Amino acid sequence: MKKAFLLSVLFLLLNCEKSGNASPKKTVEEIPVETTLPPTLKINKDQNTIKERFPAPEGYTYVNVHQNSFEEYIENFPLKKYGSPILKYDGTEIGTQHLHEAIFDIDTGTKDLQQCADAIIRLRAEYLFKMKRFDDIKFHFTSGDLMTWNDYKNGTRAFVNGNSVQFKKTEKLDDSYENFRKYLDLIFTYAGTISLNKETKPVLKTNDLKVGDILITAGSPGHIVFIAGVSENQNGQKLFLLAEGFTPAQSIHILKNPFDPKISPWYELDVNSHETKTARYFFEPTNFRSF
Repeated sequence: MKKAFLLSVLFLLLNCEKSGNASPKKTVEEIPVETTLPPTLKINKDQNTIKERFPAPEGYTYVNVHQNSFEEYIENFPLKKYGSPILKYDGTEIGTQHLHEAIFDIDTGTKDLQQCADAIIRLRAEYLFKMKRFDDIKFHFTSGDLMTWNDYKNGTRAFVNGNSVQFKKTEKLDDSYENFRKYLDLIFTYAGTISLNKETKPVLKTNDLKVGDILITAGSPGHIVFIAGVSENQNGQKLFLLAEGFTPAQSIHILKNPFDPKISPWYELDVNSHETKTARYFFEPTNFRSF
């Protein structure tokens, strides 16, 4: 069997704060990519949810989650047909198609809005909307101003002028899903890694990491990946599936693990690690947070 060593640009032009003034950082890392070895772990390519398509590795089982929880929502989220490409908001394919293992079956919108932080915001908001937990659908702008779904559906709109935000009631009540998507587009425009970092709490123990938790670099540019599956063996050791959105706005996807193909797409994680490498971004320092 042959090994091919490819140069991968892992830090691409990121800007999850939608700011044109940032100077994105580029880093080129030489990553060994096993291009000819068959996958070591079984993948059920004909199954269409995360938990069904990616069985726990041998000796591991999925960690039990509560019924109707956010964790259950993500683990059972529908996936597109195996092998589907990552598409940008305009329907075209991105150039990097070898670092993902699955695509979430959810739209990206038609504007360059649903980027990295927005991917987990989208899933969190969709879950709360589905569960009719409308009072919990609220997100801060990077400015610190809070925009709730309850206010938006009742007609309140945000008027942004530089760093100043004013809220005024200008519309009639509209609690439709279509209006909910307009609310999310507003959140995607003015929220990001900085605001999401502030409204989440740190996870200090690796054993406490759960589905839906985020790994985040807060900044402009910044980035987020989120945990999409957790499995555990009898010794209490855990493995994790990671997912992300990216810039420009594109399909939410499950990441491969190019650093350890034997367990890919699963990752070993440590909240105390100085650095955490994921397929398309290196997080330094490691910063896990939870809703």
